[in-house]
Amino acid sequence: MPAAPAAPQDPVAVKTPRRGRRPLTLVLCGALVVALFAVVAIVPLPFSVTYPGSTADVLGEAEGQPVITVSGAPVRETEGELRLTTIVATGPDATIRLSDVISGYFADDRAVMPRSSVYPVGDSTREIREHNAQQMRESQDTAAAAALSYLGMDDSDVSVELNLPDVGGPSAGLLFSLGVVDLLAGDGRGGDLTGGRVIAGTGTIEADGTVGPVGGVPLKTRAAARDGATVFLVPRDECSDAQADLPDGLRLIPVTTLSGAVDDLRALAAGESVPSC
Repeated sequence: MPAAPAAPQDPVAVKTPRRGRRPLTLVLCGALVVALFAVVAIVPLPFSVTYPGSTADVLGEAEGQPVITVSGAPVRETEGELRLTTIVATGPDATIRLSDVISGYFADDRAVMPRSSVYPVGDSTREIREHNAQQMRESQDTAAAAALSYLGMDDSDVSVELNLPDVGGPSAGLLFSLGVVDLLAGDGRGGDLTGGRVIAGTGTIEADGTVGPVGGVPLKTRAAARDGATVFLVPRDECSDAQADLPDGLRLIPVTTLSGAVDDLRALAAGESVPSC
């Protein structure tokens, strides 16, 4: 018998690739990415740009008046300098864009910080200035109390007034305390606590003499070196920050307490070994 004819096969739909869809998707994605970067580049970002600020010798004068005035006890004539350090920052309402953030990241003379870390309190320049001024007043009172307590003096007999306009915040506490100690007692052996050097530093101070961290240390070391300091006192917890881009010729001494800082400066003045970061 002749072979049965093969059964006709059902037609099969063959999918032809659409060559234009993938490139179109890539183009659209690329356009979205470019648009996103364009928006980010022009939209203000929640950052502040900070720079090395001024320094001030707490053993000297500010606007023609002594920074530290002591009543009720004899005061020494001092040599050398004890310089507190500061940073300056763009205002809370300044416009910071992506280009500022990128350039600040790679720069040595400035840093970009979250605005909330620079201005933790207040939404206006006036509120922030008032807050910083209040912190400075409290820091000065605490610094005087810590110094007198360290020296075993009664604050009912000895009065300390601190005068430093246009500087806010609590980060000068350690240097204020050291200034009071140097004016009243020096190194305890008839010499200066500074050993005639230009000493700079930073750190908050508590009434019991505890030294606390402050932030912005790499910028403060630059300000210190710029103004002639050869030694920088830094809260121990911020040693690693201070070592970043440390200026040549600036020696770091880590501190945790007022008494420890005094001991280290005495040892340094006597040519003895002192700790380092």
